[in-house]
Amino acid sequence: MRRVRRLGAIPAGDGRVGFCVWAPNARSVAVCLHGREHALEPAEHGLFAAELTATPGDDYLYVLDGGEPLPDPCSRFQPEGVRGPSRIVETIPKKIAPGPRLATEDLVVYELHVGAFSEEGTFDGVVPHLRELRELGVTAIEVMPIATFPGNRGWGYDGVYLYAAHPAYGGPEDFARLVDAAHREGLAVILDVVYNHLGPGSDRIAAFGPYLTDRHETPWGGALDYSQGGVREWALQNAEQWVTEFRVDGLRLDAVFMIFDDGPQHVLAELRERLPDTLLIAEEEVGNLQPLEEWRFDAQWADEFHHELHVLLTGERHGYYQHYGSVQGLADEYERDPRLVYCSQNHDQVGNRAQGDRPQPDELALRAHALLFAPQIPLLFMGEEYGEQAPFQFFTDHIDPFIADATRAGRRREFAIQGDVPDPQAEATFLASKLTRRRDPELEGLYRRLLALRRERPPETEAAIEGSTLCVRRGSHELILDFERRSAELR
Repeated sequence: MRRVRRLGAIPAGDGRVGFCVWAPNARSVAVCLHGREHALEPAEHGLFAAELTATPGDDYLYVLDGGEPLPDPCSRFQPEGVRGPSRIVETIPKKIAPGPRLATEDLVVYELHVGAFSEEGTFDGVVPHLRELRELGVTAIEVMPIATFPGNRGWGYDGVYLYAAHPAYGGPEDFARLVDAAHREGLAVILDVVYNHLGPGSDRIAAFGPYLTDRHETPWGGALDYSQGGVREWALQNAEQWVTEFRVDGLRLDAVFMIFDDGPQHVLAELRERLPDTLLIAEEEVGNLQPLEEWRFDAQWADEFHHELHVLLTGERHGYYQHYGSVQGLADEYERDPRLVYCSQNHDQVGNRAQGDRPQPDELALRAHALLFAPQIPLLFMGEEYGEQAPFQFFTDHIDPFIADATRAGRRREFAIQGDVPDPQAEATFLASKLTRRRDPELEGLYRRLLALRRERPPETEAAIEGSTLCVRRGSHELILDFERRSAELR
């Protein structure tokens, strides 16, 4: 199935809305609208469609074969959450300013979680802080997933309705306003999207058709079945929605190693074709460069830099850290592909610790020098630039008691040898993860200077090692990292 009509409820003007849903196993599909059911007509490829009298702001549900009313898998807004009705919205928000045109070498990415970034915990709560990020030297904000998930609190990686900006953050109009404000400050917007699984409640989407497959497994739930044309189109049109309707400048694709596609063209290669001018960034397994080399993505997360630096500073060697922690290993990272995205902190490396604790204050200056001197793309995690010490803990708000208990048990089991862990379902765990904005002015000034200097250096890098000291040269600048003294000197 290629380039089918647009899925979802699409306003057509003059008080009419086009409804289109993929439901290949259904004999009949109706849309419940204004208290009445209206039959949709069967179309090609398992689609059902009709144009009906409706306007933005109207709520609707689909009824398959006379069964339970269900939200639209391509709902643009779920104001009452995953169990409520879908709402028709204007598909093209008005007056969103165009974003900056950035080359990858200009990227300085700032990852943030909407709920924890501000006291308000909303899209509007991000806006007042955009100018200070731009003045710091950031060129793009990367927003953790905003697709509607169960409950109000969560990291966002358990989204169910991928087209619908989360109501707890303000919904689609507020997200459009954030994108517009960022663009007016000269900042690009990268949106984190998840196409490898669906979160709890996905049975309501799977009721429409074979979205999931048991041929593959993911650690988080059933794998999406991209051999189904309707599933491919659902994901590809979702990516197109964020770019064409909300004018986001880039997409960061979560855990692409869990996006399985055995067909002749991988769905992510097709995504590249659909969005030729959009910045695409992949999270891939260590050592796998398929997104850059085969799918023509623009950039790719690379955890090895973080791991080498973290182990050198902390001595932690448990789990996946066991193969890292040599000065030579860190030196090698400076000579890798400049399209790789490096970090000292991110949501995974902080939040997947038992207590979600941040690096110690005496490490922060060295971490900043090491990261921002590298020719690769730097990613900052919200608050690191001023030494934020509030943890970023794992928090959820599952509305299904079984899922909530299983999440608690799984978290305790994962960290059993490290003692107790915060209850992910407790609101206090989420509140403890909000930024305090208690600043270290000296550290913040250091980030500002290093980001300004970064623009002056050539990409070519030479690294030399002397004992526990790493010397890295870029043009006329030299960085000396002494891991025994935990010091950094820039010459």
